[in-house]
Amino acid sequence: MTTRQPAKHQLQTHGRPRNIQIYKQYFDLIASGEKTVEVRVAYDSMKRIRIGDLLNFTCRGEECLTRVTRVGRYPTFKEMFGTEDPKDVNPHATEAEQLRTIQAIFPPHKEALGVITFEITRMNSDE
Repeated sequence: MTTRQPAKHQLQTHGRPRNIQIYKQYFDLIASGEKTVEVRVAYDSMKRIRIGDLLNFTCRGEECLTRVTRVGRYPTFKEMFGTEDPKDVNPHATEAEQLRTIQAIFPPHKEALGVITFEITRMNSDE
């Protein structure tokens, strides 16, 4: 049940940007354009995010506006890495390192909700 390619229809923005807090190290990777895939547990609020939505990542008073270009859904983090390129998630860590870190952030009872990924593109604040 993975979605690897963007929808064939034109990207559209759905409402106002959604603010998402993120750890500083990942915020910096998104802001620099190095991180193009964000990984989250499939909470109901995350499941409502669609292609074309604006995500405003925030950390310590900083903001980075992005647009969702693809959404992926997976049963587990391990299966997610079977499709997603680890370099898109964190270009400075191996897949094994990333898996350990993600599982430390989201324990098994959270992972059991499912995994969702957002491929994102940085936006200028005036777009």
